[in-house]
Amino acid sequence: MTKSELIKNLSVKFPSLREKEIEDIVNLILKEISDTLVAGDRVELRGFGAFSIRKREARVARNPRTGEKVKVAARKSIYYRPGKELKETLNS
Repeated sequence: MTKSELIKNLSVKFPSLREKEIEDIVNLILKEISDTLVAGDRVELRGFGAFSIRKREARVARNPRTGEKVKVAARKSIYYRPGKELKETLNS
């Protein structure tokens, strides 16, 4: 599902809200999640899951085409761990 599909689905479920209002709400939620992660904090949505930042150390990798060794800089990546309720729903 894309963000625009999410907005359309929510506008059907909440006909009292205009699509633009729903888009603003979705954008606000996503911005809050992004800002929290950028600040280095964890985002936990009970029943859905948790987002956190994991640090990847710098390393030497190999270019699969040429076999040449390449330095990969340290970086941060987003890690998502699904919540217990979501896992149970998927597996029921």
